[in-house]
Amino acid sequence: MNRSIRLAALALTALALTTACGGSDGDKADAGQRPAQAEQAAAPAVTFPAPSGAPAPAATLAKVPAKGEVRLEQGPFTDRVRITKLTLSEKPSVTGHFAITSDVSDVLALEVRAAFYDERGHLVGTGSFQYAEEGEAGEAAHGAAGHAAPRAEGAGIDFTAVPKAPLTGKATSAVLSVPVLVNE
Repeated sequence: MNRSIRLAALALTALALTTACGGSDGDKADAGQRPAQAEQAAAPAVTFPAPSGAPAPAATLAKVPAKGEVRLEQGPFTDRVRITKLTLSEKPSVTGHFAITSDVSDVLALEVRAAFYDERGHLVGTGSFQYAEEGEAGEAAHGAAGHAAPRAEGAGIDFTAVPKAPLTGKATSAVLSVPVLVNE
């Protein structure tokens, strides 16, 4: 019973606060002022920037990788994919093979990011591989037997992640991440 009284008192308090703080637009309109609704409509909309994607790679690795080592960083999609044949080339670039393991649907968008590190485990640059099956060409080829572009279904696709800009040092290892994976 005591609990019922408390709940009723709380409900009445909330109602009183809502009513008292709500006010009325009638007095403002009568005084020649714009109603609150017009003021709200005139206020600019608040916009937020689009998400920037995956977090930036570590500036320094805690455990220095072996020369030529390419690791896959755990992320939201790594449990649904298999990345094999990872190789760090002298160019530098990272090549590998990507396949979906969770289902047989087509991949519509994929991004594989590579963070390149020197022999001390310091970041020397980043690169990426992007795959997108969209637009008229992708839609026309989707499901067609003569699809010329690589498809990330079944056997998967080969990829090469290359640096966006010249590296600040010699890359001796790399860490891959999969920040974007969209499938049907």
